[in-house]
Amino acid sequence: MQASKEDKIYTVMANIPPGKVASYGQVAAMAGLLNNARLVGRLLKLMPKDSSIPWHRVINSQGKISFPEGTAQYQKQYQLLQSEGVIFKNGRVNMRQFQWD
Repeated sequence: MQASKEDKIYTVMANIPPGKVASYGQVAAMAGLLNNARLVGRLLKLMPKDSSIPWHRVINSQGKISFPEGTAQYQKQYQLLQSEGVIFKNGRVNMRQFQWD
């Protein structure tokens, strides 16, 4: 039986190593689902609170956290990434340095 789109996306997200980030589009592409960045975003919104998948390692292609700055969700994602050694400069992550390949 073939894995669902959702399972493929969750598998990719689960494999992003600590200290690295991936964009929504990158996760979709690595799951074999080109042009499905929005699906990745939807799945992140629906993810159970107790999930062990490192959701915080998925950011937008500009290297920014997608939550509005100043919100509790933004702060949580920012702190989780910083605790793994991801550096922000002017609210952005240097994708050349920290993007998972």
